[in-house]
Amino acid sequence: MSSKDGQLFLITGATGHTGAKTVHLLLERGHRVRAFVHREDVRSQALAAAGAEIAVGDLLDFQAVSAAMRGVTNAYFCYPIEPGLVEATVIFAQAAVEANVKSVVNMSQISARREAQSDAARHHWLAERLLDRTNLITTHLRPTFFAEWIEWYFARDEDKGTLRLPMGDARHAPIVGEDQGYVIAAVLENPEAHDRQIYFLHGPKELDHHGIAEEVSRALDIPVTYEPITIDEYTQSLETEVGFPPHLVQHLRNVVIDYHDGVFAGTNNLIEAIGNRTPMTVEEYVRSRKEAFAQTGPYAIAPKPR
Repeated sequence: MSSKDGQLFLITGATGHTGAKTVHLLLERGHRVRAFVHREDVRSQALAAAGAEIAVGDLLDFQAVSAAMRGVTNAYFCYPIEPGLVEATVIFAQAAVEANVKSVVNMSQISARREAQSDAARHHWLAERLLDRTNLITTHLRPTFFAEWIEWYFARDEDKGTLRLPMGDARHAPIVGEDQGYVIAAVLENPEAHDRQIYFLHGPKELDHHGIAEEVSRALDIPVTYEPITIDEYTQSLETEVGFPPHLVQHLRNVVIDYHDGVFAGTNNLIEAIGNRTPMTVEEYVRSRKEAFAQTGPYAIAPKPR
């Protein structure tokens, strides 16, 4: 597929919640897109069918990243919550500079800061600072908790649902990964206007988890309740029931503390102002994903034995 303006966009995390939508948006707008994926599967096949080039590799493999970067003009960097973020950023930055890439959009997180107690959040802050020291045009995105979290932690019991989480009465405005894709695509297309900017991305409506449960209930037309649990109960469940690795558990425990401290709170209009997209509410998101909410999510926390 030939680009309308000669640009080539590299999208890492291309089968994920933000990357896949970004790939499709850029293709629909007539651009050439290279999707960097960890493995070939039905998701990467769907991207290829839509017109994307597929590059298979690991973000910790310098040779694979360098090969994927050849000819690229603008890139999106998205690394999972796993060990290796700082090293992957070094690899990505060096490969991009060698390939004369013009700009990078970096997926960070709202809790990224020097004093973060989460190792992953602190590493995101370090990754931002590293990219800012290159000659790349850089833009950092710091979203609040994704709306997808609701789906993952939702427990379905026939005609009722439950969210068991340690969020207390704190609030945030859940943001859908797809909506963020509109911002990513817009910044990639016009990077100069966003150089060295840090954008905090929020959904349209700030809610506590009782309010989130009410919106899920309206969307599904069943009773849905939020059952607060302690941070210790949450952590133990992630370790024993879900089987998350230590790096991820350490991150999630500490961002919950951040959540209680208001780090994830707030809302703004950046999805509309930059992405020209009206962001989905929780109710709209759940309605769009009714099939997924017909069953228990993969990270749902079981009630304590009575």
